[in-house]
Amino acid sequence: MERIDKILSEHTPYSRKEIKKLISQKAVCVNEEVVKKPESKFDENNISIKINGEIIETKKNIFLLLNKPKGYISATESKSQQTVLDLMPQKYKHRSLFPAGRLDKDTTGLMLITDDGEFAHNILSPRKHVQKEYEVTIDIPVTSEMAEGFKKGVSLHDGECKTAHLEITGEYSAKVTITEGRYHQIKRMFGCFGAKVLELNRIRIGNLYLPKDLKLGEVKEATKDELQKIQERN
Repeated sequence: MERIDKILSEHTPYSRKEIKKLISQKAVCVNEEVVKKPESKFDENNISIKINGEIIETKKNIFLLLNKPKGYISATESKSQQTVLDLMPQKYKHRSLFPAGRLDKDTTGLMLITDDGEFAHNILSPRKHVQKEYEVTIDIPVTSEMAEGFKKGVSLHDGECKTAHLEITGEYSAKVTITEGRYHQIKRMFGCFGAKVLELNRIRIGNLYLPKDLKLGEVKEATKDELQKIQERN
């Protein structure tokens, strides 16, 4: 059991002084009952909190799915550019969130944003062989030679890429599946065949596909089933 002012200070941007004022204004409800004292104690794992009618999330860790648009960098902060954390709803701003993996500024698609470092490591480690699938558009026709080359493993200046799967979906389009996360990896792999990547969109992590109802720039909390699919290996 924890004091309600302590619980709220850990899960909201409010200070203890601000929380005390909110309670005095009868703005805080726990399990649909108005809280009268900041020292009132509750079970943090079995509680429903609202401040001015807005639900307050008290989970230990949070896992958010983002459909990343272009123009945002995969970083926690930047003085000159917008980051993916700028897209997070206000109610998550107090958490120490970070992107689990990265997408280039001009790349779109599925990202996981979390505050759980261990979970992030499990899906990012090359040893875990978690697949990431992308839709790609390039400036020259996709060829069977490219597909064969990806399968064998493309040599880059920072090492040999592990085998990747390239499925031709159109004259200039393909789906590419990799298990690594080298810097600009897919762009550089196509570059070895004289091709420039025009569009890159991540549609899958593990066995979780980008939810069809998650629009560009939108965020949703991942369900337990979705988190399980992210960690699965094909």
